[in-house]
Amino acid sequence: MDKLTVRDVDVAGKRVFVRVDFNVPLEDGKVTDDSRIRAAIPTIHYLLSHGARVILASHLGRPDGKVQDGLRLRPVAERLSQILGRNVPVTGDALGIGSVDAVKRLRNGELLLLENLRFHAEEEKNDPAFAQQLADYAELYVNDAFGTAHRAHASTVGVAKLLPAYAGFLMERELAMLSRLMENPARPFAAIVGGAKVSGKLKVLDELLKKVDVLVLGGGMANTFLLAQGKTVGKSLAEHDMVEEARRVLALAEKKKVRVLLPVDVVVAKEVTRGTEYKTIPAEKIPASWHIVDVGRATLDLMEEALADAKTVFWNGPLGVFEIPSFAHGTRSIARYLAARADTGATVVVGGGDSVAAIQQQGLAERFTHISTGGGASLELLEGRELPGVTVLQDRPILTPAEKGAATKRANAAAKAKAEAEGRSPATAGKAAR
Repeated sequence: MDKLTVRDVDVAGKRVFVRVDFNVPLEDGKVTDDSRIRAAIPTIHYLLSHGARVILASHLGRPDGKVQDGLRLRPVAERLSQILGRNVPVTGDALGIGSVDAVKRLRNGELLLLENLRFHAEEEKNDPAFAQQLADYAELYVNDAFGTAHRAHASTVGVAKLLPAYAGFLMERELAMLSRLMENPARPFAAIVGGAKVSGKLKVLDELLKKVDVLVLGGGMANTFLLAQGKTVGKSLAEHDMVEEARRVLALAEKKKVRVLLPVDVVVAKEVTRGTEYKTIPAEKIPASWHIVDVGRATLDLMEEALADAKTVFWNGPLGVFEIPSFAHGTRSIARYLAARADTGATVVVGGGDSVAAIQQQGLAERFTHISTGGGASLELLEGRELPGVTVLQDRPILTPAEKGAATKRANAAAKAKAEAEGRSPATAGKAAR
């Protein structure tokens, strides 16, 4: 999945439409988590520093094609302005005379942010006329919004079909890291899959079982697997209509000699609310009127033992009811353990909102190999499905050995010329080219 990137085109003086994923949480008109904004900074900085005229476009929330003041992008523009150290104007609408004029006034190395694309119902419908109006703003298209790449919307697919389309640096890294997981992982390869439902991750489990050596199951979905093993789960969240599928997955794992870990002890609560009574008990003894809300210490010990020699780990989904602090211990504990594994050289890739939240809340993000910005997109990619917003980007041409050699010579010559112009040694230039 080798796509052309912004490095492969001369952007100087060009108007560049950049689809970013600034769908960030807001509270009292302020951005509470700017990680998605920061993830797009390398691409934005590269374009600005190379003289592009940058038109940023994003959605925020689910306004269903109607203007909602609480979902305007001004707070996002303010946070982006703080990060970049320069003013980022935001238009009053994604379309209209005012936006057209603002785009026309852009000079080299300047940027603006279009208002929430989803204020127009045509965005999610991939309406051709809407896509054409957006495409008319620019000469080049860049997609750096991996989190929306599984959606065939006007700004992710429609515009990309009308302009030369390239991947941004975040998109490039997401594709490289997730493709490596499924194509060439260092072994042993372990996956931790949590979250609420088996049904939403069944295809991912099937694909992972073709690749992994260890599969750890947690969260609400583990309850369905406990049922498949003949255990009772009280009033816990479970998908009774998926029990046969869970049995099939367990049988497939046994056939492929994949070690599967399910909870051996769990935290149960009288109610799934703050302040309720809770306790830790063996997984075989769930009271009929209680709810499983987290994994216990014995389960965490087993997980850590199973992951101790893993050279590659993929984690998606919490191990308990993470949004309630009393039931977030398992998720937060495995986040700390995986950070330690990454510190020792293991490749640890994380995707999924609550998994990422557990990492960020504890200040662990910098220690992980890669934190994916796309929950649904990353799962669909791991399922082996094509992502519309990726497919539409230009493929990198497959070069013959002779063409590769010629390209390397050109790169070395260019680096040498640049080094000489800057007063550096040719040897240093050669290293830079490589």
